Amino acid sequence: MITLGLILLMYLFTVAIVFTYKAITEKDLVKAIIFSASQSVAYGIAYAVLLAPDIMLAYIAVGIGMYSVILLYVVSKTERFERE
Repeated sequence: MITLGLILLMYLFTVAIVFTYKAITEKDLVKAIIFSASQSVAYGIAYAVLLAPDIMLAYIAVGIGMYSVILLYVVSKTERFERE
């Protein structure tokens, strides 16, 4: 029988895959960074479900905090919208 934890993990991984796809296909770079941060949140919660809170805290700190801030700084020095 599938437990509630496995169902939650399947949902979180599906949400992460959707956010990853949206981040790749988005033309607005700021929105792509937000989608990437949302994907990191989904993976971070999945680590919490897997009972790895230390990895979750490190992943959220890097995936949302440092990574997003660095990318937003880089985008502020370039153009916001991607050209084809």
